[in-house]
Order: sequence, then C-alpha cells, then structure tokens
Amino acid sequence: MGLFDRLKGKLGGLFVEGEKVNDEFYDELEEALILSDAGAYLACEIVEELRKRCKKESVKLRQDARAVLRGQLTELLESAGSRDMDLKTRPSVVLVTGVNGAGKTTSIGKLAARLTGEGRTVLLCAGDTFRAAAADQLEIWAGRAGCGIIRQQEGADPASVLFDAVNAAKARGVDIVLCDTAGRLQNKQNLMNELNKISRVLDRELPGCSRETLLTLDATTGQNGLAQVKGFSEVAGLTGIILTKLDGTAKGGVTLAVARETGVPVKWVGLGEQLSDFAPFDPVGFVEAIV
Repeated sequence: MGLFDRLKGKLGGLFVEGEKVNDEFYDELEEALILSDAGAYLACEIVEELRKRCKKESVKLRQDARAVLRGQLTELLESAGSRDMDLKTRPSVVLVTGVNGAGKTTSIGKLAARLTGEGRTVLLCAGDTFRAAAADQLEIWAGRAGCGIIRQQEGADPASVLFDAVNAAKARGVDIVLCDTAGRLQNKQNLMNELNKISRVLDRELPGCSRETLLTLDATTGQNGLAQVKGFSEVAGLTGIILTKLDGTAKGGVTLAVARETGVPVKWVGLGEQLSDFAPFDPVGFVEAIV
C-alpha cells in the first residue's frame, strides 16, 4: 500500500460513472475544492481551466473529466519546482523551521532516519534553544535514527550551537548536518536576526556548502498554512516544505494553494507517527488519492 492510499478522496464522489459534465458538476467541484482548503480564488481558477480543457478535448462524461483534472492538478503541483534535495557537498546543511506544534522535531527525526537508512551519515543540531525540552526530544530521535547530536544548554545562542555542529561534522566527515531552528514567526525581526546569524556562520565555516531551508507545515491548519509559508519565505528563503499530519482529517487542498501562490515545493510528507510514515512527496500519488 502506498503512503497516500490512506488519504480519503475529497473529490472522488463527483465523478459518477455515466453522468454528464454540466454546470452542476462544475459548481459541485468548485464547492468541494473550497471545502478541501484550496481557497475560493484557486478553486474558481481550477474549475475554469477544467472547463476549457474538457471543451477542447470534447469530454462529455464525468469519469473522463477525472483524468483531465488529475493531469491538471499534477501539473499545478509540479510547477512549484524541483522536489530534489540539494545535498551535494560534504557536509551539506539542512535547516528546519516551523511553528510549535507543527511536528518539526518529529519530522527532523524521521528525516534523519530516512537519510541514515540511505547510507548517509547525519549529525543533528539542537538549534531550537528557546523551546523547553526541544533538545531532549531531539536527542531521543537521534537515538532512534542512529546518528549523533550536538546540543548546548537551554537558551544558548542557536548560531553557537550550529558553529559547534558544523565543526564537529567537518572533523568527523559527516555527510549532512540537520539543524532544528526556532519557529517564532509572530516576532519576525527576532527570527530574521537569528537566521541571518546562522547564515553568517555557514558562510564563514562552510562557504559554498549545499543548503536547504525546510518549513514544517501542519496540513490540518488549512489556509492559515498558506500564510505561514508566505511569512517564513519572506524571513527564511525557503527551499521546500515538509507537510505533516496529512491523514484522514487533513483536507489537503492547501497543498495546491501553496504550489500555486508561493512556488515553494513540498519535498517531504508525513502521514503518521511511525518512521515509515514519512516519504518524499509524490504529486501523482497525492492527486490520485484526493481525486
């Protein structure tokens, strides 16, 4: 069973065998897209484009419109850019941010396990020194993933922790430094200062290193998630998204909205608590599940 097979199709009930494509169908589809958190503007845009494609291809039946819509939504998701991770240098650095409760630390642990499972050496950096017990939680995941961790006391300067982690990685010949960073978006200036300081450490200690900045996004937050992506993009220059909690309760439409309105690609997705419930994002599989 594929990872996305557990997603409940929110749109599938519209494509009744033998029924015709008509205005009622398009109205129902637009409403279903809005209810799935795609947003009113994007829902309207998707439906109008589907009308054009169905007319051009002389599609008359709903079951045939399903294939057209799948192709259309897959194109939309793929337009956000490459989902490949840039990990060419040794070490490479992956910074992970996200608001509290989005599953950031868990996602870092799962990503570490995934990378070590591929034969790469990983060093975790406990850079979210603001949140109580964040480093303790990360240390548990380091044990599960079979990788090392660099941490300091609570309240330490995150850039100082990263400095230690980068130099430890160089000394040990580690492939990837995976760094937990703070996600206090409500105070953008402080977050920007913190990330700028981290960036300067990387520029000085690892000039030219491959670098990813990933946002952990809770799929159940709906359109609020779109605002988070825009906010963190302004501050952090995101290269990708880890979409979490994408199970039967998540509507999933925000994934379409993020691709259309921000151009930041979803690179990883988590659908549960197990290490195996985490995988690279597959637009084709995702669309197949929701339509």
